[in-house]
Amino acid sequence: MSLQDELTATQRRLDELDRCLTTLEQHVGQSVDMRRVRVDANHLREDLALLRESTPGAKAGPSGQQKAAQQMITVPDAPYDPNLWKDSDDEGLGARDRHAP
Repeated sequence: MSLQDELTATQRRLDELDRCLTTLEQHVGQSVDMRRVRVDANHLREDLALLRESTPGAKAGPSGQQKAAQQMITVPDAPYDPNLWKDSDDEGLGARDRHAP
């Protein structure tokens, strides 16, 4: 099996786990333990997505289409407006009108 096939099979198994948890939740009800299992299953889904993104050759989505290229954001070179910082303290340095002990 190729890497892409393995990732797709794992995704299918996570989908099946989600369906089984839905059925189980109907029998058990919404308890703290059930919510913890749901959170754990969601973490697995997120971790698999991260793995898919970080693995070379596995960047294709479930339908086999490549993800859209990320857009570059241009940051201007002009200085920020100093009025943005008038009501803030320098973090870790204290207020401007006070001295350190």
